[in-house]
Amino acid sequence: MIDLAKRRRVMTRSRQLGHCICDPRKPCPCDVFTEQGLCPCAGERPDPVPAEAVRLTELVKNAGCASKIAPADLEAVLARLPEVQYPRVLCGMPAGDDAGVYQLDGECLVQTVDVMTPCVDDPRTFGRICAVNCLSDIYAMGAAPHTALSILAFPSETLAGQIMYEMMAGAMDAFTEAGVALVGGHSVKDEQIMLGFAITGTVDPARVTARDAAQPGDALVLTKPLGAGVLAFARQINRGNDAGQRQAEASMATLNRAASQAMVRFGAHACTDVTGFGLFGHLAGMVRHARVTAQIDAGALPAFDGALQLLADNVIPGAIERNLEYVGGDLTADDAVDPARLHLGFDAQTSGGLLISVAESNVDALLAALADAGAPGSAPGSAPASVIGRITEASEGKIHVTTSGTPVPPAHEISTPTAAVQTPPAETPARAFGMLMRTTSAGGAVDERTKLLINIALVTLQRCGPCLKSHLAKARRLGVSQAEIDEAVWCAIAMGGACVKVFYDELQTTAGDGKACC
Repeated sequence: MIDLAKRRRVMTRSRQLGHCICDPRKPCPCDVFTEQGLCPCAGERPDPVPAEAVRLTELVKNAGCASKIAPADLEAVLARLPEVQYPRVLCGMPAGDDAGVYQLDGECLVQTVDVMTPCVDDPRTFGRICAVNCLSDIYAMGAAPHTALSILAFPSETLAGQIMYEMMAGAMDAFTEAGVALVGGHSVKDEQIMLGFAITGTVDPARVTARDAAQPGDALVLTKPLGAGVLAFARQINRGNDAGQRQAEASMATLNRAASQAMVRFGAHACTDVTGFGLFGHLAGMVRHARVTAQIDAGALPAFDGALQLLADNVIPGAIERNLEYVGGDLTADDAVDPARLHLGFDAQTSGGLLISVAESNVDALLAALADAGAPGSAPGSAPASVIGRITEASEGKIHVTTSGTPVPPAHEISTPTAAVQTPPAETPARAFGMLMRTTSAGGAVDERTKLLINIALVTLQRCGPCLKSHLAKARRLGVSQAEIDEAVWCAIAMGGACVKVFYDELQTTAGDGKACC
């Protein structure tokens, strides 16, 4: 029942101020009052949308960990902050690790916080996935979580409180399984749903698996498949793969606890969990801080059903582009690597697996322990935990992706990533031409990036569709911006005229359709 006296009192005050007292951005009377006859400032609310009629992913722009700030933008801001220097901080902001580690008397305190938007439509499943995702930062450090504090943003004036209840109940299910106590939290009303948790745990200082300790000769083990980001995006635009989405939801809802315990048991050197920055983004952080090179076998990257096909069909979420820009020139790839598999490595994951750097001598035992424990990746519908690459040598922090399906050789058989790419195969005219292309495209007096832009202009002028698609795929891998590409193309258009522009426009609208050269 509407309290008319309260409405008059509140609206009189608002009109005197010239603004609604509950939302200073609006005049009084506001659009809600004129359209629905309700005064929000007086506590009047429309009937909430029933919980069963709400699809959570339709209420957000970016689902799950894809809602994170772009890593390059975040790093640029954090680099300007004063350095935190306390002798008891073993891992903190400078290392950018999954969680902070603070030395107490004897053991270490491990702390992290994570907040995300809905990545699935069911509120209870979302709550569980969110809790599992937050716990993974603790597990990635080789630590045991103990307590949690919630952070909740929710449009309580328009959505049913049942949705909020289901979210929190799902999270508590995960915490109960993990043996973690939810001890409190904080909530705010907001137009977009967000849920997160601050987690506190402990670890033996001798067993911390910080990401900066990867060593040449280590194998890289990934415990969950990839593709959750592109599947969530495809679902938002009604191009989803139901089987793949079910696999992803089951994987996201699975704790990384067993994987963490197994890697500690077998002496893992380093670890990070794979979330919003994608496999390659988180691996870039690992190799940069450890000052090593990682070689990844693109064909070994596990994927949920339908994820690779979506990427091949050019269904590429914006988070992939942001992650690609962050990794930039620190990643190189063989020319024959499938672009869809490269994009899979940049796909933003929510509650992804652990990326573990472990001595080669222990990798078989680790994989067996993961399978025996039913760790993430061993669940029905998921690929088993697997070796996806190796740490090859000391460097400034590089990633090299090998031809899809090519086995990754042991570290002692690799000299440098460049040498691995340029080893000449048996000579044939086609291979000789390919070698010529790779040689002339490599950096020299003119750097590789500039040569690529020159080649983009030349193949556009020649109106070779497949050639241009190949160069554009390489440009994306190297982090070349669309503005740079457009400027190179306009040089070709200036020389070739309207027919070149028509060719380029048509290729942009039919990208990936396999048309032959013009």
